[in-house]
Amino acid sequence: QVQLVESGGGLVQAGGSLRLSCAAPGRTFSSYKMGWFRQAPGKEREFVGAISWSGNSTMYADSVKGRFTISRDSAKNTVYLQMNNLKPEDTAVYYCAVSRGIGLSSSKGLYNYWGQGTQVTVSS
Repeated sequence: QVQLVESGGGLVQAGGSLRLSCAAPGRTFSSYKMGWFRQAPGKEREFVGAISWSGNSTMYADSVKGRFTISRDSAKNTVYLQMNNLKPEDTAVYYCAVSRGIGLSSSKGLYNYWGQGTQVTVSS
């Protein structure tokens, strides 16, 4: 079992920035792929982005491409989601997840472990 802990959420005005962090206390996930998802009230959980175990490959949902950046610091065993130019429609609970599968994936069914989520609220 891998426990993931997200942090960094909060309230921000439209156009602002936030950086989310995802850590696995006591564990290393340097060989795993990591993903970020989000879920707005009344909506399905949707893919935001993913990063390979090496950090050399990333993929993003079209809705966040050019605004969000995923990175990882293996020394700190932490994955980040830098969110710039935030919009009210980015308001959601954001989750990080670990995938042991092959290749980057946007399918939540291919992620094995999930964090508890952190709330991001963007005001207009």
